[in-house]
Amino acid sequence: MVSLKSSRCQFWCALLIILSIHGKVLCSTYQVGDLHGWGIPSSTNPEVYTQWSKYHNFRIGDSLFFLYPPSQDSVIQVTRESYNSCNLKDPILYMNNGNSLFNITTPGEFYFTSGVEGHCGKSQKLHVSVYGNGSFADSPAFAPSASAPSYPTVFGAIPVQASASPSLKIPMFMSAVAGILICLLAI
Repeated sequence: MVSLKSSRCQFWCALLIILSIHGKVLCSTYQVGDLHGWGIPSSTNPEVYTQWSKYHNFRIGDSLFFLYPPSQDSVIQVTRESYNSCNLKDPILYMNNGNSLFNITTPGEFYFTSGVEGHCGKSQKLHVSVYGNGSFADSPAFAPSASAPSYPTVFGAIPVQASASPSLKIPMFMSAVAGILICLLAI
């Protein structure tokens, strides 16, 4: 009979639990602009947000954190057309508390600008691409059509996937089977 008090069995059971939840905790929160925060880019680095988004791989479950003085700025999510023309009318989402969190819940293209008149024209805008189901194995082959709006967003708690994607089901199952076998062999 397997004794759960056996330190070897406890170790392997703990490892099994860690492996089984491994895929669920890989979400990150990114501060937009890193140390620059959210503001009008300097003349020495006018493309700070374009460069920043290119060096990050965003996935479903990640969050974008916009940090700025609430009395001086805001963040709005807009359509591609509004992003390109710096049109601030009819935003999809308006955030103005200085600690704005945008949770990525679907793949797609997301466009943000400052809600303050004139800031977008000074390159205070951000375009983020999120591919596929959020796994690292996704390729950038996902390309929404140019006319696809960027409406499917949720502002609120970080989402928890209702069911694991097919790519996660087999490794989790294999981890569970391996853990049970190891526990049985540890007798």
